[in-house]
Amino acid sequence: MTEDTQRPLLPDHLSTDARSPHFVAAVFEHDIGIRFNDRERTDVAEYCVSEGWIKVPAGKTVDRKGQPLMIKLKGKVEAFYN
Repeated sequence: MTEDTQRPLLPDHLSTDARSPHFVAAVFEHDIGIRFNDRERTDVAEYCVSEGWIKVPAGKTVDRKGQPLMIKLKGKVEAFYN
């Protein structure tokens, strides 16, 4: 029970990219799970619960700076701690 109180609240909008304004380092100290349309996903790079979308890499495709290209998928998003 004390472990749950030490975890920060999961934000509505979170990104794994440290350059993003939606990156919260304290959240990534714990294991996070994302459920998209009632299916658990492990490849999510960014999500927004209130707007109902996730961003995932588009295969192995990268842009000219070497960053993966992202696809936005819309649906029901749930974030939780594992």
